[in-house]
Amino acid sequence: MVAELIEGGPIAEKINREVRRDIEAMGLTPRLVGILASDNPGAKYYAKSQEKACAEVGIAYELHQLAPDSSQRDIERHVAAVNEDESVSGMILLMPVPEGVNAREVQQAILPDKDAEGMHPANIGKLFYGDFSLAPCTPHAVVRMLEDTGVDLKGKETVVVGHSEIVGKPTVVMLLQSILGSPTVTCCHIATRDLASHTRRAEVLIVAAGKAGLVSGEMVKEGAVVIDVGINRVKVEVEGKRKTKIVGDVDFEAARERASLITPVPGGVGLVTTAMLLRNSVECARRM
Repeated sequence: MVAELIEGGPIAEKINREVRRDIEAMGLTPRLVGILASDNPGAKYYAKSQEKACAEVGIAYELHQLAPDSSQRDIERHVAAVNEDESVSGMILLMPVPEGVNAREVQQAILPDKDAEGMHPANIGKLFYGDFSLAPCTPHAVVRMLEDTGVDLKGKETVVVGHSEIVGKPTVVMLLQSILGSPTVTCCHIATRDLASHTRRAEVLIVAAGKAGLVSGEMVKEGAVVIDVGINRVKVEVEGKRKTKIVGDVDFEAARERASLITPVPGGVGLVTTAMLLRNSVECARRM
């Protein structure tokens, strides 16, 4: 068996078409503000990627660059100003934040209706009631990709590896909603004993631990659906030269020999996550 790929590109483009249609129907241009208090090259690259993605669907993107030594009070004061700016419909706090700044507290200072990342406690709490209108982008991307496979999830043994507040926990809550057919969900984490015993029985396996190669091929059940959320940079040797390669948390080649469906890394969940940010930006504008 060689697993069929669940490619993120076509799914992301489908979401982007929905976003363009919704913007046209609203008759106004959503305005998304990214707040960055760092000189981190990766964060700046991510901001540029966001700007490009927004431009492609008709969302105005603006990056607010703060000093890399900004205090938490400085950043929260800026967040408050953006909250009050009625021309701004959505906001995102870019990581990393300066040393000593509590990112969670800053994110909580963002108005729930302007929370394009879906990480405000008010929006997280709504997941328990089945309201995914402003859900965290990556968990919603996972759910959307599973929906697009057409696989009936009802009662299926589903294992989520990773219990972060950003991905693992929200994914578990979203999967348990009846709209997805209520799979039977197990959440594994760093304290889980014998991880392989859980993953080998998973008909649907979602891995979001942030550790390259955590799940080997032999840890995957025959015929499983595998969603790899991990994005890890590893050094590999190519023709005698050390190069950086992007890989997931799952040993892709080995797992593909056993799974029925699997997401590639890159080209999988990440693309759909970006599309979900655009979708959330439109929802924020709609709430205005």
